[in-house]
Amino acid sequence: MPVKIRLQRHGKKGKPFFWIVAADSRAKRDGKFLDKIGTYNPNTNPATIDLNLDSAVQWLHNGAQPTDTARAILSYKGALLKHHLDGGVRKGALTQEQADAKLAAWLDEKANKVSSKKEGLSKAQEKAKAEALKAEKAANEKRANAAAEALKAAEATEEVAEEVTEEAVEATTEETTAVEEAPATEESSEEKEA
Repeated sequence: MPVKIRLQRHGKKGKPFFWIVAADSRAKRDGKFLDKIGTYNPNTNPATIDLNLDSAVQWLHNGAQPTDTARAILSYKGALLKHHLDGGVRKGALTQEQADAKLAAWLDEKANKVSSKKEGLSKAQEKAKAEALKAEKAANEKRANAAAEALKAAEATEEVAEEVTEEAVEATTEETTAVEEAPATEESSEEKEA
């Protein structure tokens, strides 16, 4: 029975979540499995991987063959390095303490890389948020200035309209007084003639 270390898909449509399992190669993708080794969530940035390192290495020692994606995940988490170092210990090339020290140093370096990536992503996200806020403030200020200018323009047109109506009222009152005075002067001149 050839054993494969592979991914088993879970999660909803568009949001995959994978179990890393050791399964018979003849079993269906999401079917029966022998052992659940860990989980893989590609929806986060960086991807979240939870792996039982000892169980994965034990399956590798027993001859399980990882698929391409599973091999990348095992390499990322250090399972393949531990398997390689254990082979060196079995052959007598190095002691178990040396192998453990090399693995610990590699895991620390990997953890530093991951944490620096997370910090870089958070800084980039904060920078993008600050730029968006700055752009929004500029747009709000521009909108407020436009509204103030429109209000000033409306007030100016009202003042002009008031002045025009006042002039029109003055002109009409002058005309009416002129019209009223003119017949009165004509009548008075007719009375003087008679």
